[in-house]
Parts: sequence; structure tokens; C-alpha cells
Amino acid sequence: MGNEGSKFTSYLLLALLIVIWGVSWPIYKNGVNFMPPLLFAGIRAFIGGIILLFIAWKNRYRLHFTSYWRYYLISAALNIILYLGIQTVGLIYLPGGLFSVLVYFQPVLLGILAWWFLGENMTILKIIGLILGFAGISLVSIDGLMIHLSVIGVALALATAFVWASGVVYVKKNKTKVDSYWMVVMQLVIGGAVLLSAGLVTEDMGAITWNAALISSLVWGATAGMAIAQILYYKLMNEGEASKVGAFTFIVPILSVFISAIFLDEPITVNLFYGIILVGVSIYLVNYQRKQKELQA
Repeated sequence: MGNEGSKFTSYLLLALLIVIWGVSWPIYKNGVNFMPPLLFAGIRAFIGGIILLFIAWKNRYRLHFTSYWRYYLISAALNIILYLGIQTVGLIYLPGGLFSVLVYFQPVLLGILAWWFLGENMTILKIIGLILGFAGISLVSIDGLMIHLSVIGVALALATAFVWASGVVYVKKNKTKVDSYWMVVMQLVIGGAVLLSAGLVTEDMGAITWNAALISSLVWGATAGMAIAQILYYKLMNEGEASKVGAFTFIVPILSVFISAIFLDEPITVNLFYGIILVGVSIYLVNYQRKQKELQA
């Protein structure tokens, strides 16, 4: 009974994480209309990091900042400064739903990088998944290039996916050296502070339009989008639920596309529809082998 309860809790947390991720894209797309992108990204990450810092402070003996500051700095550069910075700027150029589909090519890129740098197996299913993923992303990219005429938007979305995959590989590679929870806290605080500082120096504060849409977007981003999502993600990872997160990630861009269509009037084209399906199948296949191994174990 205990095992069943644990499994139910795990799926409940996973569903909550997917909903948070899926809803966040249209919320951020709407919010970045009222605040310059670096300031918008920096405020969300920094406040989210401070919230987690207060929660983690009782376990500060695990921080070891003087010994591990290099790991925290590199993780912050990959997972927050580059990932969040590129993502937020990219949302200016493309619809949130379309942008999220391109970014969620990340699990496919992660399969390649994990094969190269972590020694994970490259199976036939993974290869088929990679091919389908490339086909799906090609379809979605056509919309970005032909309908929205944004080479920059497509390039920034794919760069976001690559940086995200690289950041995950880096954290995985060093998870035995540094406490994973403190890695999350430090990358948010350091990365958020850098983005916020860059925004204050390079962006126009006068361009901020304070309204309910912006404030609610910042509140959502700092709490649910950053702090709560990070806690859920790493809790699932630490409990050995990586395969579930990977296999169900394809739901996020689907959810994002439909929410964006309903609330932001973003179009769902034929290319976008079939692209989502191909990317979804691709993500599932790339993560399937790992799932099978965990079931056997």
C-alpha cells in the first residue's frame, strides 16, 4: 500500500510540474511585452533563488561555497544566465507555443550529449527518436521562418534547447561532488543577480509598463515557475523518477501551444500540429530505454 501511495504521489508531483511548465510559456510571453527581457528574466530567477535560499538555509553546512564556487558559477552560467537569458529574449520574436516546441527539443539533444559525455547507450529506439525529433523540429522551424519571418527567433529557441541540455549534463556529471539542492539555489541566486545587473546596466527602466499582467507574470515566475518547479524537478530526479520526467516532457509544449492558442490567440498550423506529434514521440522513444532499465531494476 505504501509503495502504491508513493507511486501516486510521484505521478501527482509530475503532473503538477508539467502543468506549471506548460502554463509558464504563455505567461512569460505575455509578461515580456511589458518589461525588457534581461530585467524580466533576472527578477524571476533572483527572487525564486532567494525564496529557496531561505528554505535551504537550515542545511547550509552542505553549501561549501569556498570549495565548490566554480561548480555553482558554471551551473549558473549554463542553466540561468544563458538558458533564461536567451529564452526570454527569444520570446520577443516568436509566439510562446511555437517557441516552447522548439525549446523542448532539449530531451532529444540531451540524449545525444548524454551519449557523448556521460557514456549512456545509443540504442536503435533512440536513433529513431532522434530522427523523428529532427523531422518535427524542421516542420516547426518552417512556421517560424515562413510565417513569422524570424530566423533570430528559431535560432534563439534552438540555442535555448542546446544550453539547457548542456546544463543538465553538467549538473548530472557533477551530482556526486556538489549537493544538488544547493546547486539549484546557487544557480538561481547567482544567475538571477547577473541577469538583473545586466538588465539594469543595458536596458531602459522607462520601458517597463507596470500593470496586472506584468506583476502576475513576475509573481508566477518567481514562485511557481522558478522556486516550486525547481523543487519538484529535483525531488523527482533524486527519487529516481528521471525517466518519468523525460517520457512525459512532450506534454509540456502541447499544453503550452493550446493554452497560447486559447488565451493569446496564437495560431495552430498544420506544421505546428504535426511537429508537436513528432517531437512528442521522439522524446518518448529517447527516454524509453532508460525507463525499461529502471523497471527491470
